[in-house]
Amino acid sequence: MAGTLEQKVVAVTGASSGIGASTARLLARSGARLVLGARREDRLAELAEELRGAGAEVAYRAVDVRRRTDLAALVELAGSRFGRLDVLIGNAGIGPISELDELRVDDWDAMVDINLKGLMYGVAAALPVFRRQGRGQFVHTVSTAAYKTVPGQVVYSATKAAARTFTEGLRQEAGPSIRVTIVSPGFVGTDFLESVPDADLRRKMLEMRDRIALTPDAVARAISFAVEQPDEVDINEIVLRPTAQA
Repeated sequence: MAGTLEQKVVAVTGASSGIGASTARLLARSGARLVLGARREDRLAELAEELRGAGAEVAYRAVDVRRRTDLAALVELAGSRFGRLDVLIGNAGIGPISELDELRVDDWDAMVDINLKGLMYGVAAALPVFRRQGRGQFVHTVSTAAYKTVPGQVVYSATKAAARTFTEGLRQEAGPSIRVTIVSPGFVGTDFLESVPDADLRRKMLEMRDRIALTPDAVARAISFAVEQPDEVDINEIVLRPTAQA
């Protein structure tokens, strides 16, 4: 079957800004029908209005990936609005990085809940649907932090390494009718760093971001490349970095 995005039903978490919003815009231009989820419903509404104005079919709802019921509702919205779900892009993530000695345990918990369990809850919601349909695709936005950690990013890296391992295990269990893709970007120019609690560290990382970061559109193109392949082609893993990133 020729690869195409025309009329594919694609759900995206973390869709209100950054990589998620860029991915929604790119897929909409390619003819996909979108189901968008994020915590900031007002931002989702603005994005949906923009995309509909350009002719796209879009549904959306507020989604907090820490809640299993929210992921289930997003998948149900795809079914009720469009009759099926072809792709679930698990893109929601946070990175309030800090050194372990600071003991920001609530931040640790939040990263585990969003970066890892949020993907698991998405799989729990969509996998039965994909099995019934006999086809489907998971795309998980992970990070180059899954491959290398540095001081200050230990817990963040641990959640991303676990997300990569989980997604690879999903691929191995999925069988021939379900595709599974990991997209791991390096430094990306989003508002992701605003959650870094230490002001000096945040300032330094923002300066680096402004010097070298990829655009969210670059990551969106990688995601789109994986999704638009023919059904029998599974792009398992894409790693992309700014050329200036070590």
